[in-house]
Formats: sequence, C-alpha cells, structure tokens
Amino acid sequence: MFLKNAWYVAAWTSEITRDLRQITVLDEKICIFRTESGDLIGLEDACPHRKLPLSRGRIRGDTVECGYHGLTFDCAGQCVRAPGAGRIPSEARVHAYPLCEKYGLVWIWMGNPALADTADIFDIPNFDDPSWGINRGSAMELECNYLLMCDNLLDPTHVAWVHESSFAAAGTKDTPLRVTKTDEGVVVHRWIMDHEPAPFYKKVICFSGNCDRLQHYEVRYPGHALIRAVFTPAGTGGPDGPLHDDTFIMDSYNFMTPTNAHQTRYYWFQLRNIRPDDAELSAMMSADVQKAFEEDRAVLNEVQKGMTDKRSPHIDLPIDAGPLRFRRQLQAMINEEQQVDRQMAE
Repeated sequence: MFLKNAWYVAAWTSEITRDLRQITVLDEKICIFRTESGDLIGLEDACPHRKLPLSRGRIRGDTVECGYHGLTFDCAGQCVRAPGAGRIPSEARVHAYPLCEKYGLVWIWMGNPALADTADIFDIPNFDDPSWGINRGSAMELECNYLLMCDNLLDPTHVAWVHESSFAAAGTKDTPLRVTKTDEGVVVHRWIMDHEPAPFYKKVICFSGNCDRLQHYEVRYPGHALIRAVFTPAGTGGPDGPLHDDTFIMDSYNFMTPTNAHQTRYYWFQLRNIRPDDAELSAMMSADVQKAFEEDRAVLNEVQKGMTDKRSPHIDLPIDAGPLRFRRQLQAMINEEQQVDRQMAE
C-alpha cells in the first residue's frame, strides 16, 4: 500500500519539542521528541512489554521511560533500564526511525534505516535565496487517501471547476495537456496563451493586460509535488518564448504524508520571485491559498466517500493520463520493494 524506503514529512520543525509526541505515518505510530541538544528522535511508539505508547511516558534526559513499568529506552531504541527484571531482556528494544530537518520540515525515513540517505530528500533550489519570498499555512488533515491528492496535483484542469474564484481563468478548461514521465515522477503541464490572468494572480503580478500562463504540475514518488505557476505578458511566454522582466513565478511545494489508508496530512508552502520582504503580501497569499486548498479538501473528502461506497465502477478520462501513469509506476515500486522484503525474510 505504501512505499517504505522513502522520505516523508513528519511535522513542521516548530511542532517537535522536548515533549513526547505521537505522530502516525504510514499507519505506524511514532514517538517523536528532541534531545537536550536539540537533535530529533523518533521511536516506535509501543513499549515491547505491554505496548503502552512510549509517548504516554516520561522523558528522562535523552531517554524515554515507559509510564507503565519504567522500562527506559535510549535514542537508538535499546532498553537501558528494566526495573525489577534483573538483566535487560534481549527483546527489549523498539525501532528507531532516521529523521532530518530541512526546509523547516522534519523528514522521516520509514523503511530500512541502512538505506536512508538525506541527499534523496526533495530538492528546493530557492528556499534559502533572499530574493525569493515565502508564504505558508498550517498542515491540513485530509479524510482521504494520499493518492487522491496526488491525482489532484497532476490535474491542472480541476482548477476550472474547483477554484473558480482563485486559480481558474479562460483556457483552464480546454487547453490540451502534455504528460511527461521522469525518473522521479510525472509532470503534467501546458502553456495557456494570451488570456486574462486568474483572479488570485491578478492581485500579485506586476504587469497589466493579458498574459501567457504556464501550469506545471509535477508529483514525485512517493507523494511530493511542485506546482509551478508562471505568468508573463502576452507574447513573451511559451515553451520557446523569452520571458519578460515582469514575469511572475510561484513555486508551490506540497508534501502528502499518509496517516493511514484513508487519512493524509498535507504540508505546503509557496516561494515567489517578487517582493520577498513584503509581509502583507505573504499574509494575503497564505490566506488565499489556504482558502483554495480548503476547496480541494472538501472535494477530495467526498471523493474518498464516493470511491469507498461506490456501487458501480468509476471511469477514467483522457485528463487522467498523468495520475494513472503516476499510480502505475508507484505501485510497481511498492511491489518490487515488498518482493525484496519477502526474499530477505526467507
């Protein structure tokens, strides 16, 4: 169901403190906290004795003490104290998850720790560039499978109906899509030429009149997306056209973390190439994007209900080419991973 050997977003960095906290990723409960020096620790959230969550226990220095009988675990998940047990049982240990802080996010590796390489974390080129502004919102809880949001983020056409007051504009309903498969995922994109800007972007671009618009929707395995919006004066865009000095670029980064088969935690922020220090612009963009994403959430939550309770088969349309290609390749990766795991267990 899930690709295990991959980095997922576990939390915003500000969410993880010295307090023990339980998070759920890929249907696995994890006790996450910081050491006295600020390092991130993630342990299987179940004491091996009677499975009380370690997050219900106490932090003792850089160890976690179970709140039931006092078994105490170090940062590697090994029991270092077992009151009343004599020697420490060899089975008294819990899984420790590799963690990394990057881009203001906490990343967690859910598979074989020996395969965890932080170089594989999603690359965000302009994150530390002072000439780019940033806006973000709180993580969103979705009552749907993460692949439904991946479908949504490989579907530029949905904006014409779901986001009429923000991202929709002439051309978003019927301009043909181009689908490209990459080693990392799938890209669905199109240039919409010589049309009025969409309402959300009209408030932020630095030119008047019609525009050429790029919709670049890219989702990488297992569920990380870059949505690039480019708005440039009409006649200056297109695949081969030189961009204008007033070209506006917004890169929206979206990270879908499966909680379980029917719930997803969704992290997002945008980088823009204009007015990096304009706090008022950042606040306005965050609020408007949050409103648009709430529209997505309302639709996808209902789609999950419909797909779960369907009485007849659902159909696919030509606009589903990108999502279907992404799903097929991701499932092939999951199947291969599970086959390797079975072989190693034999």
